[in-house]
Amino acid sequence: MIEEMSAISYLVAKQSPSPAILFESARGYENNPIGARLLWNILGPSLKRIALTLEEPPETRTVELIRRVKDKLKHRIPPREVSKSRAPVYENTVAGPAIDLRQLPIPKHWPLDGGRYAGTADAVITRDPDTGYLNVGTYRMMLHGKNRVGLYLSPGKDARLHITRAWQKGESIQVAAAWGIDPLFMVIGSQTFAKNVSEYEYAGGVKGRPIPVVRGTTTDLLLPAQAELVIEGIIRPNSVKAEGPFGEFPGYYGRPEAGCPLVEVTALHYRSKPIITNALMADYPSNEQSGFFSIIRSARIWDDFDKLGIPGIQGVYCHPAAAAGFGMTVISLEQRYAGHAAQALALAAQAPGGAYYTKWIIAVDEDVDPTDINQVIWAMSSRCNPIEDIDLLRNTWSTWLDPTQNPPEERPYGSKALINACKEHRYLPVFSKRTTLRKEVYESSQNARH
Repeated sequence: MIEEMSAISYLVAKQSPSPAILFESARGYENNPIGARLLWNILGPSLKRIALTLEEPPETRTVELIRRVKDKLKHRIPPREVSKSRAPVYENTVAGPAIDLRQLPIPKHWPLDGGRYAGTADAVITRDPDTGYLNVGTYRMMLHGKNRVGLYLSPGKDARLHITRAWQKGESIQVAAAWGIDPLFMVIGSQTFAKNVSEYEYAGGVKGRPIPVVRGTTTDLLLPAQAELVIEGIIRPNSVKAEGPFGEFPGYYGRPEAGCPLVEVTALHYRSKPIITNALMADYPSNEQSGFFSIIRSARIWDDFDKLGIPGIQGVYCHPAAAAGFGMTVISLEQRYAGHAAQALALAAQAPGGAYYTKWIIAVDEDVDPTDINQVIWAMSSRCNPIEDIDLLRNTWSTWLDPTQNPPEERPYGSKALINACKEHRYLPVFSKRTTLRKEVYESSQNARH
């Protein structure tokens, strides 16, 4: 419980293959009345499991998987509300004073963590107090007592905007959190989408069918009907409590202990012997979000290019080793006009899908596979002239979790390097030819090998 499950998951994630791990009887909770089990490394670095989660064949190649997901994001399907009697999550319900979250085997992940964390909640649901838009996001939750949890939210995230707006009105805001749900919610909830379309609709579009939801019992929120465990609660005006630190996605501890919104839990719903999913935040490949976040964020940025009408994009890849997919974006494109690469770099840096945190945005030509870091480094070394081809953006959208910004008060602001590793457009006709195999020689060599 205290760091042990994290240690096992951290080491297993570095193996290949990297299996998911189910802890069926946590030490000290062998006889807990809820009977909760814990599932770690559910997707991990496995591209096959990620593809299955995204409703695609497990052998799909990386760029093609990103392309397909990008196209799926254009098709949204609203959720389908079911009755409480048809919602598996309502198999058991505890409300009011009987709630005791301390009965759940919520672990401590890292030695200097400020307390026990139920991983990063798979789905945190809030409603915009002005428009009624329902947001489904992934945010960390720290256990504060039998019926209280802290909710950490980075600047600019939707749930934080909802809470801030409610507090400005002097109002409370309802909140719910779900664990043990379709891992697609982890994938979709990790992204920033339009402020007027619910993530439930994007998840439905990826699955090709409506997501079943059920209305809460103590809130008016729509909850994932097939979740293993859900809590409902309320955040009262200006109710905060010290939270943190927590070992976060860059592989470092997050900001020091500070006040965060405090959730008063009003209901707990769960299936019998529920499976609670946990997402370890660590360096790659042990960071649970690295693999899936890489795919969905790449698809989001590519979709932004489509919406903006930028032609010639051959692939986009947010490398999972770069702070869990946040830190680097590589764009492969066929240069079609003067300034095309520079335009793609600037837009990828600030478009909604890629603006948060990203430090390195790299453009490469269409003959370079953006998912192959060796090819990308080769392009940077042979096609980029640093004095001409690197630009910087300052005071961009960042996070409290970036350890490079010190003192910590500077951390919501960051910077970005735009690296043009494409052949110089004005000299394309005379740019040095690369050494390549002729097709017939390649094919004959392949035949000889077999």
